[in-house]
Formats: sequence, C-alpha cells, structure tokens
Amino acid sequence: MLVIESWVINDDDPALVSSEMVLEALRSRIDSGQLETWLTSSSGRSLAFVTNAERAMVMLLEEEGDPGEHAVDLGAQGASGGFILSNGQHDQIPDEDTVPIRKAFRLVEHIVGTGSWPADARRAVDR
Repeated sequence: MLVIESWVINDDDPALVSSEMVLEALRSRIDSGQLETWLTSSSGRSLAFVTNAERAMVMLLEEEGDPGEHAVDLGAQGASGGFILSNGQHDQIPDEDTVPIRKAFRLVEHIVGTGSWPADARRAVDR
C-alpha cells in the first residue's frame, strides 16, 4: 500500500509544502539568507537542506536521532565553505558530501513528491 507523506518546513507556518512548491520555498529562503532548511513529514521523517548557494547537503533521516543518509558527489575534490547554519555556525563541508545546488533541488523535489530518493541518486548511509 502506497502512503503519501505530507511535508512542512519546520520554522515556517505549518502549511503543507508540495513537490511543486518546495523549490520556490527553498529559493525564497536562500534569497533571504536562510541557508539551512529542515522539512518534517507526516510520518516523522526529516529532510535537511543546507546550502552555500552553490552546493548543498541533502540529508534524509527516518526518525529523531537517526544518523540518516545524505547525497554524495563521488570523486568531488576539496571542500566548500559558506554553509551557515541557523544557529550562526559557519561550516566547511567536503565537496564529496554535497552536490551542486541544481541537483540538490531535484533531490528534494523528488523526495517531497515520492517519499524516496530518485533511483539515480548517489548517497551515503550514515547509520
């Protein structure tokens, strides 16, 4: 049986965010300087999107305390800074643990729309 999850952005008003709306919401948040976004699903899963506006970390957690899994860019070299968390922390993340922002947008849109990673998504399981 297929169960469709609904998603909300944690720190916005509790309105549902569809796969058709999520990219606009993320772009608006980036434009306003909010580079970290957490979404929560009706089944209790969490989806994190943290960006420096060029690359993004996309992480999916099954429940609170789950180390989760995150999108990877295998073979990417170096690290990128400019990942500013909501608590003010500035992070530098290896490029292998982030993906170009366009790809990150596609991943988030797919997860919000279907509840799962796209078949071609490379990811690391951190559990």
